[in-house]
Amino acid sequence: MVYPSYPNTFWSFKYALKFVSKKASLPPLGLLTIATYLPKTWDVKLVDMNCEKLKDEDIKNADYVFISAMTVQRESSKEVIKKCNDFGIPVIAGGPLFTMEPDTFHDTVDYFVLGEAEDIMDDLIKDMESKKVKRYYVKTAFCDIAKTPVPKWDLLNLKWYASMSIQYSRGCPYNCEFCDIGALGGRVPRQKSAKQIIDEVQSLYDAGWRKSIFFVDDNFIGNKSKLKKDVLPALIEWQKSHRYPFTFYTEVSIDFADDDELMELMSESGFDRVFVGIETPDPESLKEANKYQNIKHDLEKSIHKIQSFGFEVQGGFIVGFDSDMPTIFKRQFDFIQNNGVVTAMVGLLNAPRGSQLYEKLRNENRLLGEMTGDNVDAMTNIIPKMDSKSLVGGYKSLVSLLYNPKNYYKRLKEFLLVYKVPNLPKSKIGASEIGAFLKSIFLLGIFGKERKEYWKILTWSLFKKPKVFSKAVSFAIYGYHFRKIAEKLSKSERKRSLSGA
Repeated sequence: MVYPSYPNTFWSFKYALKFVSKKASLPPLGLLTIATYLPKTWDVKLVDMNCEKLKDEDIKNADYVFISAMTVQRESSKEVIKKCNDFGIPVIAGGPLFTMEPDTFHDTVDYFVLGEAEDIMDDLIKDMESKKVKRYYVKTAFCDIAKTPVPKWDLLNLKWYASMSIQYSRGCPYNCEFCDIGALGGRVPRQKSAKQIIDEVQSLYDAGWRKSIFFVDDNFIGNKSKLKKDVLPALIEWQKSHRYPFTFYTEVSIDFADDDELMELMSESGFDRVFVGIETPDPESLKEANKYQNIKHDLEKSIHKIQSFGFEVQGGFIVGFDSDMPTIFKRQFDFIQNNGVVTAMVGLLNAPRGSQLYEKLRNENRLLGEMTGDNVDAMTNIIPKMDSKSLVGGYKSLVSLLYNPKNYYKRLKEFLLVYKVPNLPKSKIGASEIGAFLKSIFLLGIFGKERKEYWKILTWSLFKKPKVFSKAVSFAIYGYHFRKIAEKLSKSERKRSLSGA
């Protein structure tokens, strides 16, 4: 099993991972889940290329190579597949990239698993054993994830990762024009049972994990009633009985702010971060994107309310909508700064396959091939309405301004001022955390461009709000990663068009 490498992007956290001596942010959950279906008599090896090199011997010694990837891993996937082709080892490919783009790999991949794989695995295994593997295994209907087993964690070296990941649900009830979740996971959310979630959390605990866990759901709150009635109470009971060994984070829609009970339960469960697709403060662009759940809310009040319940709001933002005027870059900057959205991922609008936007723009002859999936490469597969040079230049300036140390630390303080520290047992501070703090003093406090702001926020938090001191240190480290990504973007002088030429 091979998981291709990611480029150094906003969410890779590669610069921050060095502080905690980790190799990757998250493990390849899809492959770990599929591995549970394979016969116990099979010799299975997982190679996560974000943590270790894929050796020629690994490929040569295999009967088959399984590969799963997302769009951002396209180039690495091509390199892996070429190696397999060169050595004559058949490739079985699945996951979002290959499900949406089988034509891209038509001449290089031997066998495709298209769609969700759980219901396909029995037939695939039977055909592999009889050496009669079919070209395509297609699952057009969505599977019942209430039957999905616990991932096979023993294939991992847990010490390589900063966080673990589990999945509670698939699908999202909303229909944003630029999103492909409807095609990949459906518009009707499907959930696992409370018992399944507790079994998965317990399995990580038994494996020795004691840090954060990411619920990878595209919208964790797609079915609020089940969360409040079954899943969160079970999670709270488990956390209390084990003295809160985990913190959790996930993705939600802005209507999370409407439900005080849900926010209280999630906070008590140990959730302390939520990613929200805010996209833009411009109502016209939100209408264009079919983002009606955001139009119905006062975004500023919603963000502040979520923060007051003990959550960091990580925001997704987009520039490049047809409705965007040249003033959008200043509006985005002011919105992010004024609302203390410390972690703000801003990208150019792209159209992924499977989205309504992709089909719309294809009909308008405004597509420039496939999107890269890299959220900070200043690339888009769309011919924009705004002048391309102005769009890319404005985008680069926006990212640069956001992660300028002075601006970053200013909104960090804004957030920490309103942040409510959860009244939960404190996690133990280990050697990794102590080491990260000492490295931050050296790299940020002594030699870093942000050293003035670094010492100001640490001193302020230590004396004015000591309960957030560890948060301040963590955010300083994250800020270093974001600044390095922003500098890399702004210094890029490669001559390339929006089409990737």
